[in-house]
Amino acid sequence: MSRFYDEAWNRWDDAAVDELLAAEFTFRGSLGDEVIGRDGWREYRDRLRRAVPDLHNEIIELISGPGQVAARLRYFGHQHGVLLGRLGWEQPIEWAGATFFRCAAGQLTSAWVLGDLDALRRQLAP
Repeated sequence: MSRFYDEAWNRWDDAAVDELLAAEFTFRGSLGDEVIGRDGWREYRDRLRRAVPDLHNEIIELISGPGQVAARLRYFGHQHGVLLGRLGWEQPIEWAGATFFRCAAGQLTSAWVLGDLDALRRQLAP
């Protein structure tokens, strides 16, 4: 989990994506999008990167069991592009979320994210 957030998200490391995610990785992001595969996840991540180029994911808490992990997170950065239909003006934003992962054979096979979009919307320019 730490590598997924540190490398694939926070460092935008595509080599880590290939190593950490299963080929048929399924991802439902907090923005409502559902994607399949490593390239689908990269497209989702890169769309967020265009809106929040310094987006950082901070793990607050991890809970794990056989084949599954839950992570409580804090997301933060500065909005520069369009996010939730609103154009940014470089303002700082921060919101909380949780992700529920499934794992097999040393790779992540699925992730389902819940983000506090109400808190995020309140911070975005009208």
